[in-house]
Amino acid sequence: MRWEALFADMEAQLVAGRVADVRADVAELARAERASVTLASRARASVGRQVRILLGGTDVIEGELVDTAPQWLLVATSPARRALVPTGSAIAVAGLEDHAAPGPGPVERGLGLGHALRALARDRVVVRVRTGDTDLTGRIERVGADHLDLTDLGGTGRGAWAVAFAGLRAVQTG
Repeated sequence: MRWEALFADMEAQLVAGRVADVRADVAELARAERASVTLASRARASVGRQVRILLGGTDVIEGELVDTAPQWLLVATSPARRALVPTGSAIAVAGLEDHAAPGPGPVERGLGLGHALRALARDRVVVRVRTGDTDLTGRIERVGADHLDLTDLGGTGRGAWAVAFAGLRAVQTG
C-alpha cells in the first residue's frame, strides 16, 4: 500500500511540474508575440474606432480612424475634414484595439506617406500642414522622396515652402 501511494505522489508531482513548464512556455510565447506587434498593426485592427492621437505637448487630433498604412493614419475629425498623420509623429494613441490585425499585404506595404501626399497634390486640395510650432496653409505642388513643396496660401508672403517629412505632424483637409 505504501509503495502505491509513494508512486502516485511522485507521478502527481511529475504531472504538476509538466503543467507548470507548459504554463511558463505559453507565457513566454505570448510575451514574445506581443513584442512583435507594431503600432501600425494595432491601428489596422482599429479602423472605425474613435481615436485620440497625441502629436506633442497639447497638440491632439481626435476622430474616427478611417484608414491606415504602415507609415500613416487617416482620421476623420469631422464629416468633411480629414487629418493624415505620419505614424512616426504619433507620440501616443488612445482608443486602439488591444489586438493586432494580420500583416499588411504587398499593396498596403507599398502605400507610403508620399503616396498619400501625392493624392492630395493631384486633387489640388487646400491643406493645413502642421509642423509643430508652425502651421502652413496651401496646396501641395510636388512630393519628393522626403519632402513636399507647399504653395503658401496663408498670407506669409513667402511663396513656397519645402517641408521635410520628418517635421510633419499632420496634414489636414477640409
